[in-house]
Amino acid sequence: MEADVFVAWFEAAARMVHDERDRLTRLDAAIGDADHGTNLDRGLTEVRAALDGSPPETPGQVLATAGATLIRRVGGASGPLYGSVFRQMAKSLESPVTLAGFAAAFEDGVVALERLGKAVPGDKTMVDALTPASRALALAVRDGVGVREAFRQAARAAEEGAKATIPMQARKGRASYLGERSVGHEDPGAASAALFMAALASVVA
Repeated sequence: MEADVFVAWFEAAARMVHDERDRLTRLDAAIGDADHGTNLDRGLTEVRAALDGSPPETPGQVLATAGATLIRRVGGASGPLYGSVFRQMAKSLESPVTLAGFAAAFEDGVVALERLGKAVPGDKTMVDALTPASRALALAVRDGVGVREAFRQAARAAEEGAKATIPMQARKGRASYLGERSVGHEDPGAASAALFMAALASVVA
């Protein structure tokens, strides 16, 4: 996996988030600030501009640029949270990038996310999508699954994890203030995390 694959990942994520911006915002309107789709769409537009303006030479540089841009440009909690994932991945990723190396770096990114957000699976956050995706990648590496199928499995796990937040009661973030009223709504952060994984699967397919 070379730098161009990682650039394509963020380009695909930007397109998907743009297409799903209104849905993400509606999800956030139910249990948050009603700005998740708008903020993330704007942030990923900035990521694409940053990557175009100074084309990175390595996957780590792509991730570091994306992470730093999201932290600077995305309002609310999602910018720092996503930024922490990608910046930690940039630090952990070894070259050349193999599936096993990506899976290990991704796991480190999810751990950094959990640490920053003080969230665990079941709290109704993006962790509920990214942790299953990380586990799916680890299992794919263990079982010797090919790259394309591994990322398809990770995307599927993320999507299932996002849908599994619907019956949960939020324990973190603004949604937690709603108590039982947060039940019955998909978490917008988990929904956008699933889009990131779907974008990655589409790029390597």
